Amino acid sequence: QVQLVESGGGLVQAGGSLRLSCAASGRTFSSYVMGWFRQAPGKGRDFVAAISRTGISTTYADSVKGRFTISRDSAKNTIYLLMNSLKPEDTAVYYCGAAQAWAAVVGLRADYWGQGTQVTVSS
Repeated sequence: QVQLVESGGGLVQAGGSLRLSCAASGRTFSSYVMGWFRQAPGKGRDFVAAISRTGISTTYADSVKGRFTISRDSAKNTIYLLMNSLKPEDTAVYYCGAAQAWAAVVGLRADYWGQGTQVTVSS
């Protein structure tokens, strides 16, 4: 079992930045591919970014490429999402997820999910 807890959300003006964190429990953190996802009001959950077990490989949704950066700190069992140049359309609840397969994370089929953290970008 893996428990995930997100933090770092909040209200920010367009053009601003936020850094989200996702802390994972357990000693098997390095066994999991990790990802960030988001769900805007009235919409389905979307993939945002994924990072491999080693942190060497990453991938991003086109809508955030060049603005968001995913990273992981194995010593702290934590992944991060640095969000720059935020836009009102980035407003959503952001979730982290974990799975043992890359395709599962990218395909929104994570085995474990956090409870989410709200990000609101004002214009």
